Amino acid sequence: MKLSQTLGASFVALTFAASAFAADQSILVQSTTSTANSGLYDYLLPIFQDKTGIQVNVVAVGTGQAIKNAENCDGDVLLVHAKASEEKFVAAGFGTERTDLMYNDFVVVGPAADPAGVHGMTDVSGALTKISETGALFASRGDDSGTHKKEKALWTAAGIDTAAASGQWYRETGSGMGATLNAGIGMGAYVLTDRATWISFDNKQDYAIQVEGDDALFNQYGVIPVNPAKCPAVNVEGAKTFSDWLVSAEGQDAIAAYTINDQQLFFPNAPKN
Repeated sequence: MKLSQTLGASFVALTFAASAFAADQSILVQSTTSTANSGLYDYLLPIFQDKTGIQVNVVAVGTGQAIKNAENCDGDVLLVHAKASEEKFVAAGFGTERTDLMYNDFVVVGPAADPAGVHGMTDVSGALTKISETGALFASRGDDSGTHKKEKALWTAAGIDTAAASGQWYRETGSGMGATLNAGIGMGAYVLTDRATWISFDNKQDYAIQVEGDDALFNQYGVIPVNPAKCPAVNVEGAKTFSDWLVSAEGQDAIAAYTINDQQLFFPNAPKN
């Protein structure tokens, strides 16, 4: 599955079950967009369904919105990539337990012309400094997603106030990853994206990865069952079955086996595995 002209935060319902299954044999996962846009769920969920008979519906939005949805009891499981926010979610009683699930990394992509001269850099703070100093355009999601949270942290670590540059060289799209990549490519701007989305993105034109390899670009995903003490209607057994399967040896092997063009998109790292 390839991501092409995705616009805005995507609301995706990925359903894998026969209609005969009852409501209590289904769960709703509030998810970050990258796991859906990369095609990971298309690959994983049929395997899980065949094993358990449980239907999995996925709402794919930015991490911030996914967390809000889960806090509003609209979901049984949360699967996102902003660890600090996930830990707050659990500490506030909305989740029963957070478990590391898998990881990949973020990259900075940009046009072949590379106006800031950052190609090949492995120091993301240095690269962002060059982008700001040259006034080269940078397109931000600006949507409180996990990627946006990471991007803001990277600017802060580099000592750069992007708020002062908003609307100038720093452009906020308020959109999802696909729409931001399309917008960035349209204006010749650098963009921070997770690698899985970039691999599956189908409108690269002359764009390429310009900055990668810094430990600060590490991208951890976590899975959290929603707490029935806060949300009594949650499907406790279904949520636990799905979460347990994802972090089991079988689930972790399935995550590792998912590739596009012979490139592995996610790397399992659940603690017990």
